[in-house]
Amino acid sequence: MGVTARVQGAEAAGPSGERARYTHGHHESVLRSHTWRTAANSAAYLLPELAEGMDVLDVGCGPGTITADLGKYVAPGRVVGIDTAEDVLVRAAEFAAARDVDNVLFETGDVYALGYSGGSFDVVHAHQVLQHLGDPVAALRQMRRVLRPGGVLAVRDADYGAMRWYPEVPALDDWQRLYRAVARRNGGEPDAGRRVLAWVREAGFDDVTPSSSTWCFAEPDLREWWSGLWADRLTKSAFAAHAKKTGLADDAELARLAAGFREWGEDPDGWFVVVHGEVLARR
Repeated sequence: MGVTARVQGAEAAGPSGERARYTHGHHESVLRSHTWRTAANSAAYLLPELAEGMDVLDVGCGPGTITADLGKYVAPGRVVGIDTAEDVLVRAAEFAAARDVDNVLFETGDVYALGYSGGSFDVVHAHQVLQHLGDPVAALRQMRRVLRPGGVLAVRDADYGAMRWYPEVPALDDWQRLYRAVARRNGGEPDAGRRVLAWVREAGFDDVTPSSSTWCFAEPDLREWWSGLWADRLTKSAFAAHAKKTGLADDAELARLAAGFREWGEDPDGWFVVVHGEVLARR
């Protein structure tokens, strides 16, 4: 199978017509984070379930770094990555091609109306997707529909309310409150990590295995990277635009929060943990 980015058009509205806005957008500072993700650092809980020849759907694949890794695990099985942003999908296809992963396909798609017949995939994977949806249970029901009998759903989402750091920089407390407020104003749920088990069960899955894992940013290079990308997100990304449009922050406040991230990142004792909720569920 060749590596392509096929465009079909996508919507992000739930069955009720509610539309959640993607809080992060696709600014370079966001993609800087997304392209760091691999199957090893972002889907380790799923890897023991994978086998050669499996067909995988990667929902909300972004720039495709995890998708391409999954392709290596299941070859010659196929991996389909879907997202709503066509330009990001082109980048994903280029990434996979550069790494000689030839069993992946990228296309735009609607998580609320997946364009695949029932029982099309052995695995459906969604990383950091549910937190941005107005109706995550409806999306999970669609994921369940396209799974084959015995197939595996794998979902992982961060929990912003559970993120912790040291030293106690007051601006980061203010950032945490602001981010959660903006995300909820956009129709999402930033504390999704603690809710994924409940959502998966409500979607009709009975055979479920919950877990959790973390990203930890404390080594000097990771601390510099994490603080820098968040400082840029706070002043340059769609998040900044959403915060200002909703009246929750202005340029001066966003600059203050960005400075707080830089202050934290420059501290040699700096430590930041991102907590994730994970669920494996069998069809």
